Amino acid sequence: MKILDIKDTSQVMIPADPLERVIGQDEAVRLAKIAAHQRRHLLLVGVPGTGKSMIAQALAAHLPLPDQQLYVVSNPEYPERPFIQKKTREEVEDENKHSMVKKEKLISPVDAPVNVAETLGYRCSKCGTYSPKNLTVCPNCNNYKGQKGSPKVATIDLQNNMGNFMQGLEDMLKATLTTIGGDKNKIQTTRVVNGKEEVVVYEGAGAKIRVLDQKALEERRDKEKASPKKVLISLKRNTFVMATGASETELLGDVRHDPYGGHKGLGTPPYERVVPGAIHEAHEGVLFIDELPHLGHLQRFILTAMQEKVFPISGRNPQSAGASVKVDSVPCDLVFVGACNIQDLHHIISPLRSRITGSGYEVLVETTMPDNEKNRARFIQFIAQEVRMDGRIPHVNKSGINVLLKEARKKALQHDGKKKSITLRLREMGGMIRAAGDIAIYEEAKTIGKKHVDAAIIRSRSAEEQIKEKFGHYQGGVMKEMSESARMQYSPYNYWNDNSDDLLGYE
Repeated sequence: MKILDIKDTSQVMIPADPLERVIGQDEAVRLAKIAAHQRRHLLLVGVPGTGKSMIAQALAAHLPLPDQQLYVVSNPEYPERPFIQKKTREEVEDENKHSMVKKEKLISPVDAPVNVAETLGYRCSKCGTYSPKNLTVCPNCNNYKGQKGSPKVATIDLQNNMGNFMQGLEDMLKATLTTIGGDKNKIQTTRVVNGKEEVVVYEGAGAKIRVLDQKALEERRDKEKASPKKVLISLKRNTFVMATGASETELLGDVRHDPYGGHKGLGTPPYERVVPGAIHEAHEGVLFIDELPHLGHLQRFILTAMQEKVFPISGRNPQSAGASVKVDSVPCDLVFVGACNIQDLHHIISPLRSRITGSGYEVLVETTMPDNEKNRARFIQFIAQEVRMDGRIPHVNKSGINVLLKEARKKALQHDGKKKSITLRLREMGGMIRAAGDIAIYEEAKTIGKKHVDAAIIRSRSAEEQIKEKFGHYQGGVMKEMSESARMQYSPYNYWNDNSDDLLGYE
């Protein structure tokens, strides 16, 4: 779309593919598509604000949905060594569907068989009135309902009506004969379904009665036999995990502290205290780390996870009750996308770079693109994306677009020395668009125009630029604002003379 053909950016179509929303980074986008399809790693190198994070997020959108759900399972023989269980999407969905079919059914006491309702204490055997099971005396006829009550109630019933009390005692004996394991809140009977007799259990569940048929009982027994477990990594998870600036525990996982030391009956079992790290949450997805060199020695753990595709979770605080707990072979089959600035590239450890280039790509992102009709259309698309992503500013009209394009050409020349080019340092341009939008909103304008962008250009200047304009140069501004004593204090000449014996401090 040409500038002459549009009224404002509301007419611009935004691509559905996130990678097509990345402006001017054709080579990086092409490699990101390959990385997503072939599950390769990627290292993006370049100045801030050129779209590195956006490329990583868009790459994750091109990956298939996760196919595994991970559980951490209690180890009854050695509780400090829980183990991992994996289930495929098909197994999880079948299990959920199976569970829904066998879901325990809740019914009203009125819909239950009469003898069941009476035995569980919902129905009075004398007058047939239904009432909450916690009421031992029928509110209608004031007789004992048949459920065992407190001695005080039994005594009152005995004094008032000896016959009713004896009948209630008989009902209690009947209920005891049909209860399971002495639990007066649970009775077992049989019923005929499709010509076959099956066992069915009725349980009191507050105001309702829970019905468990043969299948539900079998499922409950299977769950009771199985070792307890919890979902560690859910099937329904985000395929993009950002771990920029993560600590060691956030990146690699941990085992929470238990003040009771996991003592049976008091503490929390070890398997329940296991916490996954970002490398595990990124299993079957993308792990993105911006400013990669700042991880320091933790880069080696990233390398291990990329090589082995599994990484253990252990307690990382030696003073914690979880220090002795360890889960081996936790899957972390991930696509790694790292990013850094050019000047920090040499701080990435060599083995990690070797792993990336051995199974992926390194790409230097662009800072400018040629000023032609196609790229001007891309820049207009970028403006429209920024407006819609912000959601609080109006669209930019033709006059505003022209000024923004002019400023983009100016920055390409100023920062990169490129003539007839458009800058791709788009974070700065995005800030300018939002500043212009705020001014337009303040003035109650329907669209962002030339005057709003012109005002935003002035307002978006950095503090250094403002100091330079006011004082001529940055150092002049610093010295102008400092007091005479402060200038003397920070003068290297005076520091040397005042601290002539402190050569180490001077260095």
